Amino acid sequence: MKDDGAPNVAKTTDPPPPKRFPPERAHIPYGDGEVGKLLHGSVFSKRFFGSFQWEEFACGCGAAFVNIAVTYPIYKMIFRQMLHGVPITSAFAQLRHEGLGFLYRGMLPPLAQKTISLSIMFGVFDGTRRYLVEDYRLNDYGAKVIAAVVAGSAESILLPFERVQTLLADSKFHQHFSNTQNAFRYVVSHHGYRELYRGLEPVFWRNGLSNALFFVLREEASVRLPKRKSVSTRTVQEFIAGAVIGASISTIFYPLNVIKVSLQSEMGQRSEGSWQACKRIYVERDRRIGNFYRGCAFNTGRSFISWGIMNTAYENLKKLMQQQPPLPLASE
Repeated sequence: MKDDGAPNVAKTTDPPPPKRFPPERAHIPYGDGEVGKLLHGSVFSKRFFGSFQWEEFACGCGAAFVNIAVTYPIYKMIFRQMLHGVPITSAFAQLRHEGLGFLYRGMLPPLAQKTISLSIMFGVFDGTRRYLVEDYRLNDYGAKVIAAVVAGSAESILLPFERVQTLLADSKFHQHFSNTQNAFRYVVSHHGYRELYRGLEPVFWRNGLSNALFFVLREEASVRLPKRKSVSTRTVQEFIAGAVIGASISTIFYPLNVIKVSLQSEMGQRSEGSWQACKRIYVERDRRIGNFYRGCAFNTGRSFISWGIMNTAYENLKKLMQQQPPLPLASE
């Protein structure tokens, strides 16, 4: 206890009452000094990262793997429409002319990026929300939104994969890079690591806002939709719920992807800001906002399939893991 300035003779000889902490904080007797700050940081790390569950990361990773294997060729046609503003027939003709050998070219970056990204998305969201609810008693909706934004921000560190994917998918760079490793090496050696994060601003906004909408709507759907007993009807419901939510969100934030692709299709020169790129694209596309949505219809279809697959795969992987018996503790 701090001295309040009263004479010592005026103090009672009874021992001071012990400090009391809330039940969940009873093991955290840190003070105000440097040691207290270190203990506070240590306890925060333990409580925060202790809220994460490896199953959530594993399920997200597995769902992304299944999705990319099925939908990459569709993505490549959408990419050509985004970059060149051409109709789907022209994009298909480009890919057919290039041949099957180039169809899956550039798939490794999105495969690596998506598996890690979805792992972070589900794992960090679940852990952060659990920490906010259990330790800070935050209301469920507030915890979902904050956790989703945190997860989206964490996903942004994987932007170099999207950057290299853009370079490999753009036909004007076909002669420059032979594979993903070569593209990474070239960009870093000639332009530095900062070049890998070109287009960070639209990606940051896209990830945070879209994650918040996705998790809020997804959990509302799981609560409000009827509980299906049949495996087949439950799977169909999970697919449709994930597909509709994912396709709607992808459509809303499609212009941010157009800005990102436009920024990342250049290399070496000074990067524009997102707003400057938006104004330039608006002028280049006949000053029509609707032209920002070139390729959006096909993208919506791809997102419908993609998010339906991911949501169904995630839910089934999670059920499969929950059915596994717990591992026996090692005897001491």
